[in-house]
Amino acid sequence: MPSLQCTIHPVPAILKNDIECLRIVESRDEDAVAFNVAPYGVPGLVFHQNNGRSAIENITTHTKRTPHVPPLFLYGPGTEPSVMNYKSGSSTTTHVIFKPHALKTLLGINASALTNGWTDLHEFSAGDLASQLLEAQNAQERLMLLTRFLVAQSQNEKPRDPLIEASLHFIHQHMGAVHVKDVLDFVYLSERQFERRFIQTVGLSPHVYIRVKRFNAAIRLIKNRQFARLTDVASALNFSDQSHLIRDIKTFSGMTPKHLAQQMEGFYHDQAGYSSLGT
Repeated sequence: MPSLQCTIHPVPAILKNDIECLRIVESRDEDAVAFNVAPYGVPGLVFHQNNGRSAIENITTHTKRTPHVPPLFLYGPGTEPSVMNYKSGSSTTTHVIFKPHALKTLLGINASALTNGWTDLHEFSAGDLASQLLEAQNAQERLMLLTRFLVAQSQNEKPRDPLIEASLHFIHQHMGAVHVKDVLDFVYLSERQFERRFIQTVGLSPHVYIRVKRFNAAIRLIKNRQFARLTDVASALNFSDQSHLIRDIKTFSGMTPKHLAQQMEGFYHDQAGYSSLGT
């Protein structure tokens, strides 16, 4: 088994409205490893290095394979399970997990442009940031460089949509029972107008975002063994029936519930969602 150490770092106060957490994952294993990553519905920023070079060999999903992953990249909200294949040798990954709305509020971009995709940071005048990160002496220095970049972005005023941010808070508060209709009643917008603004800010439709977050809530209940039966998990999270839950597990994890339950002990869970070592 690979030797992994994951450390969560506090978010500076100036970034707390847009950043969920900062984490560093260090692998001391000399063999190539693969991580199965379930979608979590939020964007983020990743820097990965293996002795001064890119640590990730490729990222694959059911629909595409991305080779030549740059050491520093920004990714959008995803709906597909993916596999991150790391090269052999020890590596360090610095991961900034954004709030769902942060692509727009922190970087000023339409989130839908990065749905199930990624980009480098050249367009944000950060052309030398990747080089600085590769030349950094340690993980703490890299974290400082990334934080400085993000603080600079936060100081350039970007448009916010308070109503969409309030709707996200409402969804998270009522995850066990919320439907799009409930959110529409809360925001007092037409469905068409709300969906357009939500997609621009979050990158997913309200319906898909709720599905992804509810799937993650279901995995949390299963992993914590809070319910003995899948039907009870479905009922607790207001799925229409057990088959609906099973369909979403297959869609977002790429596994059947039985296979997922067998792998559950090896699942990692934090603010970035769920991941597991490939088998």
